Amino acid sequence: MNRDTISEEVQKIFRVVFEDDSIEISDAMVADDVATWDSLNHATMIAEVEEHFKVKFGIRDVLKMENVGDMISLVEGKVDS
Repeated sequence: MNRDTISEEVQKIFRVVFEDDSIEISDAMVADDVATWDSLNHATMIAEVEEHFKVKFGIRDVLKMENVGDMISLVEGKVDS
């Protein structure tokens, strides 16, 4: 699965989790960029991404994610392995 496809799917997940159909994700996007991004929505978003792509993030993976681009790269590495 290529990065563009992963990004499109992640954007769909963000729109559902954050209940905002206008969200346009970018690699540099962080929690402060989304008004409704709190700790509960963060956990929900991580769980939804894991379920959608059939991957599992370890605690270290989650802690290393500094932005959406990091998460997409992580998914890309896991679905290709």
